[in-house]
Parts: sequence; structure tokens; C-alpha cells
Amino acid sequence: MTTKTNKSTAAERILTEEEILKMDEKDYMNPAQMAFFKAKLQQLEKELLKNAGETTEHLRETVLVPDPADRATIEEEHALELRTRDRERKLLKKVQQSIVAIDGGDYGWCEETGEPIGIPRLIARPTATLSLEAQQRRELKQKLYGD
Repeated sequence: MTTKTNKSTAAERILTEEEILKMDEKDYMNPAQMAFFKAKLQQLEKELLKNAGETTEHLRETVLVPDPADRATIEEEHALELRTRDRERKLLKKVQQSIVAIDGGDYGWCEETGEPIGIPRLIARPTATLSLEAQQRRELKQKLYGD
């Protein structure tokens, strides 16, 4: 019975990036890798939601400043913060879509070609939906023909 407990504990432990990178290609998107990326995405989701809450609080704390130059500086800082949060909002949507893909078993596979995206790419960009080659083709098309 002790061995059974140890096995389940080892399976539930989230692997490190190094352990994930050392895995064989035949192990691609096995349960341990899926758990690693789900934990990574959930952590990112938590951070993005925390940042959004902090921005809301920060904007509520606005103090009226009589000097027009100071007011302009504050407004510019708020505009920059809102642009940053807008980018984070879009990233949050991708993070949540990636978590759904993990739950559905579709995570880690290129939407365009159906081939593996690759562990190094997913570690660098956990919300990637295209393989590096497919992404490069898409960017080249956008550059040549526009959106």
C-alpha cells in the first residue's frame, strides 16, 4: 500500500521545465506534461487577474491635482496602464482557451497542421496554437498581404 501512495504522489507532482525538456519525443503531451502546462497557465491566469484588480483599485485612488502638467502626467500614466491591461485581457482570453484545450486533450498540437508545437516553444509561449513553421508562414502572409 505504501508503494501505491508513493506512485500517486509522484504522478501528482508537477515536473520542472528541465524534467519536461529531458523527456523523449514519444512522451509528447503525456499527462505529466499536460499537468505542467496547466499549472503554468493557471498561475499566469491568477497573475493576470491580480493585475487587473490592482489596476481597478489604482484608478479608483486617483487624486485631483490642480497643476495641469501634473494632471497630464497622471492621465498619461493611466492611459499606459489601461493599454497594458488591455493587452493582458487579450492574453487572459488566450490563457483560458489554452486551459480548455488541455482539458479537451487538444493542447500542444498545431491548429493548422496538426503536428506537435514542441515543448520548447510551449515553455516560451504557453498559449501558442501554431507550430513555429506555421506561425512563420502566417506572419509572412500578413507581411505580404496585410491582415
